Formats: sequence, C-alpha cells, structure tokens
Amino acid sequence: MTTATKPFLEICVESFDDAMVAARAGADRIEYCAALAVGGVTPSAGAMARLRDIPVPCRVMIRPRPGDFIYGPADVAIMKHDIALARDHGAEGIVIGAATPDGRLDRDMLADLLSVAGGLGATLHRVFDAVPDPFDALEGAIDLGFDRILTSGQQPTAEQGADMIARLITQAEGRITILPGCGITPENAAKLLRKTGATELHASCKKANPVGGGYAAGRVETDGDAVRVLKAVMRG
Repeated sequence: MTTATKPFLEICVESFDDAMVAARAGADRIEYCAALAVGGVTPSAGAMARLRDIPVPCRVMIRPRPGDFIYGPADVAIMKHDIALARDHGAEGIVIGAATPDGRLDRDMLADLLSVAGGLGATLHRVFDAVPDPFDALEGAIDLGFDRILTSGQQPTAEQGADMIARLITQAEGRITILPGCGITPENAAKLLRKTGATELHASCKKANPVGGGYAAGRVETDGDAVRVLKAVMRG
C-alpha cells in the first residue's frame, strides 16, 4: 500500500476534549456528535464554535433527536439551522440521514437539507443500514451528492457485514466512499480493509471513565492509545 493510498481513520467523539485526544493520536478526521450512547445527535452550538480549534477535519452529526429518522417540518427547520452553524464554524462536512415511513431514503428531504450545506462534504449515516434496498439507496446517495456512506453492511457490526460492504464498494466504482463502521477494532481492521477494499474506517475507540462523587453513572471517552494502535494496524 503506497503513501497515497494509506487508509484514513475517522473517529467519532462526543466532546471537544475527545476530539483533541483523537486528533493528537492520529485520527485523520473527526465525526463530532453528542450522546453517542443513543447513536449520536447534533452537538451544541457552543461545541460547534470550537471546530476550528481542532487540528483535523471535522464532520458534524446533524440529528435533532434520538430515535427514528422520520422527520417533520420542525425537525427539518432545526436541522437546516444546525447545518448552517456547522458550515459557518468551519466544519469540513456534515453527517445526515432521513427516511420515509416505509424505510427508504427521503430523497426530497435530504436534497433540501443538503441545499444548505454550501459545498460541505456529506456523509449519509447509518439510516442506510435500515433501507430495504441498499443498492438503490447507494445510487440515490450518489445522485444527491453525498461523498460518503457510513455503514455496517446492514449487520450489527461491519465485520459481520463485510460481504455486503464489499459489494457496495464494487458497485460504487469510486463514485462515493463506502465508510465501514461499527465494531472496528485493531483485531479486525486489517482483515476488513483487505476483504472489502475499503479505504477508510470509522471507529469510536472508547474507554470507560467512572465518575465519583455520588454520580450514578460515569462516561466514556476517547482512548488515545487505542486510536494509535488502530491507526498503526491500518497502515501496516
């Protein structure tokens, strides 16, 4: 693998401090969210205001609430506002998705949302893993102007979905980047890259950080050592 084709590592984080840890440990790009425990939602306006302080490109999750991806007019208005905030504060891209009640991509809504992005990169998030026809959805994502699809191959983990991911990459023919994510570890990363032909991986590299002082629950945070190990494995 040449320097030009060394795979990229995207790390999803839920705080500014985690973004800095990931960047310093070798992450090539950040996906910035809040509340990863519920799959990630839009980070706060204050968090977005510090995007330019993060030394690697950041893509911002635009998801107004947990739960399904079927959105109404109020949700869309909020998402448009948040996309504009991300754009104006220096995001490299956004991470979005929307579905119709029958589970297909809501192409009209996605086109409306992307119209606000002003040339930002755009990742179609794991709403993709719930569509009834992923190959049709792949073509739809390309037509809409997405440059990446985050997917576990419609399986609980990317390792389990490797065959589907490989088929998607073959169909994509370089028109869009297929970004495997979910369950990426140093133990399976190299095999997944070989089996699928992927050029990028998406991981969380989290560790538990118990909180004392009477709090019932701790939090998870980015493990810089885990990022370093994963990056080294990916780059051989």
